[in-house]
Amino acid sequence: MDTNTIDLLFTPEALLQFFPKERTDDFFEALFGDANEGAYDIKLGYGGTNGQALTMELQLHERPGCCLACNLTQGLPQVFSRHPVINVAGIVAEVDKLLGDNATCSEWSLGYTEQRRREMHIIPINITLA
Repeated sequence: MDTNTIDLLFTPEALLQFFPKERTDDFFEALFGDANEGAYDIKLGYGGTNGQALTMELQLHERPGCCLACNLTQGLPQVFSRHPVINVAGIVAEVDKLLGDNATCSEWSLGYTEQRRREMHIIPINITLA
């Protein structure tokens, strides 16, 4: 499996198709009843591959006037793993389709929340490739 070929598949357009901007508002609408109650926007990122595994990232970007560090982002992997609006299983299914004959997604798990910057945390989606 050619990791360079896989890297080229995950364009900003493909990532936005897998996780549209509106999904953040839909998530907070379902959670709080008001999309404006959310302290961050969620964006899907590509973390890379080593040929045996692939990492996607749920990137939490602090909204203006909000405090991402003050929110309970540490418990989010458990929430995101089963929340139907976030739909991690659906994201992995889309990744699997995009990979085509290059690889197959065999299983996935969410890693622990990582703070990349004060205003951005990430939750890795770890995908095992076959």
